Amino acid sequence: MKLEGTGLEGLVIDQKPLTKFMESNGFILGGSWDYERVTYDYKMDAPEKNITHYIRIQGFAIEGDVDQGNAVIQLLPPLLGRHYYPHGIEYGEEEGFPENIVEKAKNKVMKVQEMALNYVTEVPDHVVLERLTAWAKEQGNQDVLDKVEELTKDSHWKK
Repeated sequence: MKLEGTGLEGLVIDQKPLTKFMESNGFILGGSWDYERVTYDYKMDAPEKNITHYIRIQGFAIEGDVDQGNAVIQLLPPLLGRHYYPHGIEYGEEEGFPENIVEKAKNKVMKVQEMALNYVTEVPDHVVLERLTAWAKEQGNQDVLDKVEELTKDSHWKK
């Protein structure tokens, strides 16, 4: 289930401090990352036998390379999941998560969100210009392409 209203969704953070403060809060960088995505999991034991709950915080690189550790990550909405041994994790609303587990998960995510706000970055200017250029080319908008070219002559806008 999505954990709504946590303030994490959409935040943009450099990968290194993100991983550092996630690990300091007990989250583990999942082995399922690739060059563009990261996944952090936090394990919460459940009173039921063979059931474990997980908080999953995911993000994708808007710049850089996750494998190289130099990515700028945009975070997605946190998820609460239930692992059923040996079948896997289910994230659906129909799982009927106990209210105490949901509250514990939200509190943990809010703690992470407070730390994340110390590291939030803006999307780098050159990324904005690259996206704008791609859009202008798709739309055939020469006026925008000319303006981007004019802006990039200023050293402020270069990588």
